[in-house]
Amino acid sequence: MKKFELTEEYIISAERKLYRIKALKDFKNVKAGDVGGYIEKEENLAQNGNAWVYGNAKVCGDAEVCGDAEVYGNAWVYGNAEVCEDTEVYGNAWVYGNAKVCGDAEVCGDAKVCGDAKVCGDAKICKDEDYALVKGFGSACRHTTFHRQKDESIGVVCGCFTGTLEEFKEKVRKTHSESKYAKEYLMIAELMEMHFEEGEKPKE
Repeated sequence: MKKFELTEEYIISAERKLYRIKALKDFKNVKAGDVGGYIEKEENLAQNGNAWVYGNAKVCGDAEVCGDAEVYGNAWVYGNAEVCEDTEVYGNAWVYGNAKVCGDAEVCGDAKVCGDAKVCGDAKICKDEDYALVKGFGSACRHTTFHRQKDESIGVVCGCFTGTLEEFKEKVRKTHSESKYAKEYLMIAELMEMHFEEGEKPKE
């Protein structure tokens, strides 16, 4: 049995027709008959799992919300974005492009996670500067995402690696030894430490 259907209620947003969804059965915090947010097509929200789009939130394009993910507030998920596992996207946040948000990550406030960024684990992105994406480095020229975590540490997603900045540096040294790739990655890690440092407090 499907968990939701598209209703006849719709809005036009960014020249797209988005339909209000309605739950067909009980799951997680949702009861059969509850109405949710807006999606462009059924493929935007997984019929299995507990994923849900609430209130005024919108999902469109080829974006997918799945797993136990929740999208609410005035949040937008679109393009080829994927929001999955236990992720929450809310506030005025946007997730778009080829971006992927997974794990227990939160994207909130006015943050925009986009492009080839991958935000995972215990990430908490409340503003654009809470994550940074670099590409073209390493032996495989992978995209590497650095992001702030809920405990204020720095998380890293690079290829199949997901962990803290310290774990990333240890992995780089182990994998690349004294090579040019190691030096590049370690310099980037140092830059990211500086980027995520709290700014100096203004003098009174």
